[in-house]
Order: sequence, then structure tokens, then C-alpha cells
Amino acid sequence: MADSPYVLNVTAENFEQVVLAGSMKQPVLVDFWADWCAPCRQLMPILAKLADDYGGAFVLAKIDTEAEQALAAQFGIRSLPTVQLFKGGQPVDQFMGALPEAQVREFLDRHIERESDKLLIRAKGLLAAGDIDAGAALIEQVRAADPEHKRLPIAEAQVKAALGDAAAAAELLQRIPVDLADDPEVAALRSQLDFAVVLAGAPPAPACEARVESDPNDSEARYQLAAHQVIAGDYEAALENLMTLMQKDRAYGDDAARKGMLRIFDLLGGSGDLVSRYRARLSRALY
Repeated sequence: MADSPYVLNVTAENFEQVVLAGSMKQPVLVDFWADWCAPCRQLMPILAKLADDYGGAFVLAKIDTEAEQALAAQFGIRSLPTVQLFKGGQPVDQFMGALPEAQVREFLDRHIERESDKLLIRAKGLLAAGDIDAGAALIEQVRAADPEHKRLPIAEAQVKAALGDAAAAAELLQRIPVDLADDPEVAALRSQLDFAVVLAGAPPAPACEARVESDPNDSEARYQLAAHQVIAGDYEAALENLMTLMQKDRAYGDDAARKGMLRIFDLLGGSGDLVSRYRARLSRALY
């Protein structure tokens, strides 16, 4: 631990340089501990391991509160261990007690952007732009460098969805951590997969459109056309068709039109002009 470049012993003499000035460049995790504190000794190796695992994304500063009582008093330390995260010269968050590694990781991930986070953001941008191969290559880099990244299954599922393999994408979503079950990105992907399922065995979009033009009351064709429009990214046209379907045939597919509109709202992140307009129209139609 002492040999790690990411773990430093801090005293009143170097506190300003290591913690205050240092946190202007990168997050600094300050561990207030004491030798007599058994939970402190349990937590120390976890923090040191994570400092190495994160490869310099943060610095771990260890403060012995018996030797540095003035520093402990300055930051209101009344319970050991107390761990504070400094960013921009200020403490921004803290936890107390010997948390297990998984919970400490969750604490860190709220504040620390890793290289794998940046890669996933770039990958998703490439997928959104239609460059599936380049996006998938970046996601493979994340798997190699950070295989435990909890958002990795989401990104991999997005690749499968972009390739048209809805079954594989759905299987990957089964692996996401419980705390991400209601994540907006997950909800959006599930909605996209629901529309992909609708199109399994459905006619091509032009054929669905021709059927609707021939018979505006063809509920199945209109619903399938809306699904095609969702997959193509034409959300306004899809919402318009689903609104029409709901008004013409509310019972179709066990209220499929209304549920489809809600799925599109999820795909759009639940906000924005398009969501607001059609949410209002949906509300007026229902009530």
C-alpha cells in the first residue's frame, strides 16, 4: 500500500498541497482513521485496492486522526472511519463506517469519471450515428479494460439492438445490476426492443403504409407502420399513427396504441417538445 503512487499519508504540513490543491486537478478521497479503530483497518485495504483499480482517477489521502487531531476537528470528524471526497478544494460527499467494496465503488462512481466511462459515451455516440462497427470496437475496449463496469451490459445490448438481434439484446439486459433496472437508458432500450418484436414477421414499411392508405381502419397495419417508424427514428410520425389508432380502435392489442406512445416517451427520455405535445394530446384523449 505504501508503495502505491495513488496512496499518500497526509499531515497538517502537506494537507493543503495534497488535498486542497490536489483536488483542483483530480478527486481526492480522504480517509480519516486511527490505529485503535478496527473498522478502519478493515476499510484501509479496500480503499487502497480501489485506488489502484481506478488507476489514478483519484488519490487516496490517509489521515491518522490521533496524530492530526486539528485536521480531524477542522472537518468535524466524530466517527471513525470517516471518508470524505474532495473536489475543487472542497469536501463534496462522505461516508462513515467500513463499507464493503461494492458500496465504496458506488460512492466513487457518483463522482469519478473513469476512462471507460468516456469510451462508453463515445461508443454510444457512434451507435447513434449509425457507425455500429466503430461503436462496438470501443465497447470491446471497455470490456477488456473494465469488465465489471455496471453499464457495460447496456452498451452491449445497444449494439445487439442496432444489429437487429433483439433476442440477444434482451438477454443482455437480464444481466444489468438491480439498481439500474429503472434507469432511463434501460427503459428506452426495452421500449426499442418491444417495437422490434412487433416487426418480427411483419411486412416491410411500404407495404404497411399502402395498407393504411387503402384502409385507414386497418389497425394491425397502422400499428406495424408505427413500429417501423420508431425503428427508423421517425418518432413524430409514429406517435401520430398511434394517436390515430388509439382514437379509432382503443381496444386493439390490449390498448397497444397507448402503451406504444408511453414506450416512445421512454425512448425520448421522458422530456422535450415532442413528448410534451403528445403527452398532452394523450391526456386529453383519455380524460
